[in-house]
Amino acid sequence: MVSTPFSCKIGGRCRFKKAQVEIRTFARNRSQAVAMPEEAKGKKEGETKDVEMKDATEEEKKDTKKEKEEPPKSPRTILLEAIAQNLKTIATGVTAGDPRVMGRVLRSFAQLRRTMEPEVLKALLEEFVDPARPNKAQFIAAVPPADVEMADAKEEKPKEVEIKFPQLSKPYAPELEAYAVLSLVVKLSDKSEKEKSLETASALVLFLKTLNRRTMDFFNARAYFYLSLAYERCGRLSEIRPELLAAYRSACLRHDQMGQATLLNLLLRNYLAYNLYDQALKLVSKTSFPESRPNMQYARYLFYIGQIKAVQLEYSDSHSKLMQAIRKAPQTPSVALGFKLAASKLAIVVELLMGGIPERSFFMQKELKEPLRPYYAITQAVRSGDLHAFKECTKTYEALFKKDKTLTLINRLRYNVIKTGLRSISLAYSKISLQDICTKLGLESPQDAAGVVAKAVVDGVIDATIDYDQQFVKSNQKLDLYHSCEPQKALHKRIAFCLQMHNDAVKAMAYPDENDNKDAEDPEEKREREKRELANIEEEDGGDDDMII
Repeated sequence: MVSTPFSCKIGGRCRFKKAQVEIRTFARNRSQAVAMPEEAKGKKEGETKDVEMKDATEEEKKDTKKEKEEPPKSPRTILLEAIAQNLKTIATGVTAGDPRVMGRVLRSFAQLRRTMEPEVLKALLEEFVDPARPNKAQFIAAVPPADVEMADAKEEKPKEVEIKFPQLSKPYAPELEAYAVLSLVVKLSDKSEKEKSLETASALVLFLKTLNRRTMDFFNARAYFYLSLAYERCGRLSEIRPELLAAYRSACLRHDQMGQATLLNLLLRNYLAYNLYDQALKLVSKTSFPESRPNMQYARYLFYIGQIKAVQLEYSDSHSKLMQAIRKAPQTPSVALGFKLAASKLAIVVELLMGGIPERSFFMQKELKEPLRPYYAITQAVRSGDLHAFKECTKTYEALFKKDKTLTLINRLRYNVIKTGLRSISLAYSKISLQDICTKLGLESPQDAAGVVAKAVVDGVIDATIDYDQQFVKSNQKLDLYHSCEPQKALHKRIAFCLQMHNDAVKAMAYPDENDNKDAEDPEEKREREKRELANIEEEDGGDDDMII
């Protein structure tokens, strides 16, 4: 009887707990069942949204197809847009008094000179040359005719685009007139119109002499460049030397650094064309190249200095200057090929005169492989010490070496070939007769061989003694190279080269202007713009005549 109530209490509690659990599970299932239709609706709405997005992307694709189907711009339209942009840039630079923008305009000639049309050039001259200028009719008459192109009869002729220029404030600034006349000078120079180019460039220089404006400095330097080029093509380069000297003095007084760099290079080119190396060396010693120099002009300056140093027997300095010129030249294979070829030829000969041998990869460059073949043959003859091969190679390519102005330096290599042959003979024989040396080196007599060996011993090329009584040469025991100063000299040479490269890199660093931070330009857009500018720099410089040799 006592156990009954206790068991009933326990059973009631268990049933109560079971009921609570069942109520909770029922409520949970009910809530899930109610939520299921809403989720299904959400999925249907998501599917409709995806369909709408797909429709939107299809419409965007159709729009892009329509844009792609639009006809491309005609060459004249592109030309007029480029000229309009240049004219606006010049007008803005004149208003702001900023001469730096003129350099950007002049670099654009690399693109415009290939697409310039006579009709557009005539319209440019008629619009921006002052009607009071007596040479205006002469400028318009000097415009070269268009090239005749054979076109198929089936091809439709493109519609002619009306020639219009931007509306600028009148009277026009003289920089606009200088731009128009300089465009004519460039076109005449490309067409090899010697006399017309000379007359037009002379008239442009006379017009620029009447002005003393810093915004004209770039036009002034380029005008003198084409004037000197026209005199050179006419075979009258010496006549313009006093004019260039006077212009250089004026540029120094006006602190015209672009004019100083250009005119100094023109004077050096003038002296070297007539083999006046002493006068060129005096000019270099009395002048200094401006620090804020254009890269192309500095490369030309280094080339001319290397050429002068090579003739003056300063081979180490010459080789250093020539290698700097090659590194500062545009690295695009098809750009400034003539400059790189001339500098490479001279650098090869100078390195051979120094006693070194250029690396094989230097001759294996795709664009320079064929023009450097004669110099590769000379290098092989010097490397092997074969005097017969050296004489044959010199005789075969004598006309080419005269044209390159390296024949005098190559004739100096004869003693280097003999030294190389003597060094190999000294290593191979401990004792050899003078007659055998004469036979191996291709010398005329044993007396000549004795003189050559004696000079090589004095110069330290070989370590040997000559027995004149028995007519033989005995090589002394060779000491260890690391007991000499040669490793230290080689290390010093490499350290000097690395330091020079570091200094050049520091000088070439460009810092942003203070006003750049004020512009509200997006950083990503700024990066993309800088990438495009860097990609176009070498293309713009590629057509630049600054690299003419």
